[in-house]
Amino acid sequence: MDDKNVKEAIYNQHDKGYKFLLSSKRVFIELLRSFVKHEWVNDIDEANVVKVDKSFVLQDFADKEADLVYRVKLKEKEVIFYILMELQSTVDYQMPYRLLLYMVEIWRSILKDIPKKESRRKDFKLPVIVPIVLYNGVRKWTAKTSYKETLNSYETFGEYTVDFKYILVDVNRYTKEELLKLENLIASVFLLEQKVEFEEIMKRLKELSEILNNLDKDEILLFKAWFKKILLARLPEEERENIERIIDENKEVKIMISNLEKTILQEMKEREKRGIEKGIKKGIEKGIEKGIEKGIEKGIEKGMERGIGVTVIKLLEKKFGNVPEEYVKKIDGANRETLMAIVDNIFEIDKIEDLDKFLK
Repeated sequence: MDDKNVKEAIYNQHDKGYKFLLSSKRVFIELLRSFVKHEWVNDIDEANVVKVDKSFVLQDFADKEADLVYRVKLKEKEVIFYILMELQSTVDYQMPYRLLLYMVEIWRSILKDIPKKESRRKDFKLPVIVPIVLYNGVRKWTAKTSYKETLNSYETFGEYTVDFKYILVDVNRYTKEELLKLENLIASVFLLEQKVEFEEIMKRLKELSEILNNLDKDEILLFKAWFKKILLARLPEEERENIERIIDENKEVKIMISNLEKTILQEMKEREKRGIEKGIKKGIEKGIEKGIEKGIEKGIEKGMERGIGVTVIKLLEKKFGNVPEEYVKKIDGANRETLMAIVDNIFEIDKIEDLDKFLK
């Protein structure tokens, strides 16, 4: 996918996640310059980069990984970059062997397309293949990065042993500070892709606001398409349509982030409120049940208050941690009207001392 075809590719359902993003030559080069610490990356010119529209992934791994192949002319010599994207959470210790199979298949494919007369020339050479593994699992990658280390007794035979190394890009091992410092699209994606809680994603999105706002139009389209897939997958189904509309309609990234935050926070409050109401109802029902068992009307009333009181204490503990004993006693002795007033104002209570105006 060339950058001029970004809009069209957004709707291609076969491109997913990192493969979708890295199908942009610009993002591919960005990945190399940001995470591959070798001087030759600075010699790569976008005009000399061509994506190969072919996958070499084995059928057995088709649902666990994706790959991309780029042909790059570097100082008048052709180099092949093979990027394998691991979509599984576990570490595959046979990775060097699998990469070898893919690399051999690439060379075989090249030889197949070259006239035999040319491939048999004395000075003919196959292009170098640089293998890169992009891994986003939670576990640290502990597989060997050199092929010979997976072979028995490789030390004995030294240079006669087949060997190569692959470049590892382990998304979850980069720190927040490292990724923010890069100030580009692929680093921003890594920051949001790391395995963190949903609230942290929204916090990071705000921190990335200025960086994302400075991306060019095509990169913003790429980011929004990728982010929509990631964000919607983490939201309850009933909230997705509204969030999708906000992402699509807001052209300015800063405005989109602001509207997303407001909407999602409101949705979270509504969910919490529904949870509170459910808890109160359950507490009241429990109190009534207890009162009926005692068989007296006073017991019913006390049971109702006790149920609401327990719910109030739990809500306060969730918001502030431990509730001081003095407030627990006051809540236990409060009437239903007082307890309901606390529940109705639970979102406006900023500190535990604010309870004093209800528990006089």
